[in-house]
Amino acid sequence: MSDCIFCKIVSGEFGSATIYENDEFKVILDRFPANEGHVLILVKEHVANIFEIDPDKAGRLFRLAAIIAREMKARLGFDHMNVMQNNGTVAGQTVFHFHLHLIPRYENDGITIAYKPMDLTDEQIEDMRKKLEMSL
Repeated sequence: MSDCIFCKIVSGEFGSATIYENDEFKVILDRFPANEGHVLILVKEHVANIFEIDPDKAGRLFRLAAIIAREMKARLGFDHMNVMQNNGTVAGQTVFHFHLHLIPRYENDGITIAYKPMDLTDEQIEDMRKKLEMSL
């Protein structure tokens, strides 16, 4: 897409601090990181979100994420990490090109990525389970 910042990064039109690249993915340092070492794994093909990405490609992306995360941990020395992926404006997505965040976490880093848990009854949980039960 001509107006997509990540498409421009993937194509080389815009520069990036690339740490890894193959034919499907480009891994870059986030230009506006939540913490030191925050990286983004970009899908080279323009797909907006998880609802559009090919499931097999998503599997390869998470395989790569596990490898990159281990390397990051070994090189940067952190013990914790947030793995984050947002879909839609309500969920916090600001760039509508599928990407996965790997955010290193350090003791007392002051970052909060949290939600307020709901207190559901057993009946509410069972109702939702019934709605979502599936066989694939």
